[in-house]
Amino acid sequence: MRASLIQIAVNEDETVEARRLRVASLVRQQEGADLVVLPELWTTGAFAFEEFGAEAEALRGPTFEAMAKAASDTGVWLHAGSVPERAADGQLYNTSLLFSPSGDLAAAYRKIHRFGFDKGEAVLMGAGHELVTVRLPRTTLGVATCYDLRFPELFRGLVDAGAETLVVPAGWPERRRSHWTLLARARAVENQAFVLACGTAGTHAGVPQAGHSIVVDPWGEVLAEAGADEEVLTVEFDPAKVAKTREQFPALKDRVLGLEPPRR
Repeated sequence: MRASLIQIAVNEDETVEARRLRVASLVRQQEGADLVVLPELWTTGAFAFEEFGAEAEALRGPTFEAMAKAASDTGVWLHAGSVPERAADGQLYNTSLLFSPSGDLAAAYRKIHRFGFDKGEAVLMGAGHELVTVRLPRTTLGVATCYDLRFPELFRGLVDAGAETLVVPAGWPERRRSHWTLLARARAVENQAFVLACGTAGTHAGVPQAGHSIVVDPWGEVLAEAGADEEVLTVEFDPAKVAKTREQFPALKDRVLGLEPPRR
C-alpha cells in the first residue's frame, strides 16, 4: 500500500483560497498512491486562533468541494486534514474530512481533545465525542488529530473498533518536536499498528512548526520521516504486517485494565 503525506507549509503571505488551490494541485500530483494525507488546519494554521471564526466553513464548504474533486480526479483515498467547521448552530469544531476515490465523504471526525489549556482552540472550538474508523480495501483507518496523540485511551478505542492504521494530521510546534516523534512511535508500539502522522511546515501566527511527518510500523520502526520544510513524504507499507505482528507478539490479548469484567 502506498501513502503520501503532504507536509504543507502554512505561511501568512498566502491567502486561504490560494493555498486551497495549491493543495488541491499537490493532491492531484499523487496519482498512483492509495492514500493521501494532509495536516491539521492547513487552511488557516493551527495556531492562528484569531482566524478560526473568519475562515470557518460549513462541513460541505469550499475546502470540502475542492478536496472531494481532487480525490475523485486522482482516484485516491484522501484524508484531507482538518478545517475549522462552523456547525448549523454556530459552534466551531476542528473537523477532519476523509474522501473515497470517487470523491464521496467517507467520514468526518471532530477532534475530541482540544489544545490550549483554557485558551485558544480549547475555548474557541467545541469537542467531538465519536471515535471514527474507515474501512479501506486493505486496512482500517483509525482517525485522530494532533493533541489527541497524547491520549492513549483514544487509540485503544480505535483499535478495539478495528483500526490497523492510525492516521494523525497535526499542526505540532517545533519546540515540542521530540514529543511528536516519541508519541507517534509509542502509539504504534502499544497498539501494534501503523501510524501515519502528517504535520505542517512554516509558521502559524508566530509559532514555528515541527514538520517531520513520520510513518511508523507496528514494531515502532520509523519507515520514513520528513524534514522541516514543505515536502511530500511517500512510503510503501504492507498492511498485513499488523496481523502478523499481533500474532507473533500477542500483547493485546493480555490486556486487563479498561476491559469489561467477565460475566459470571
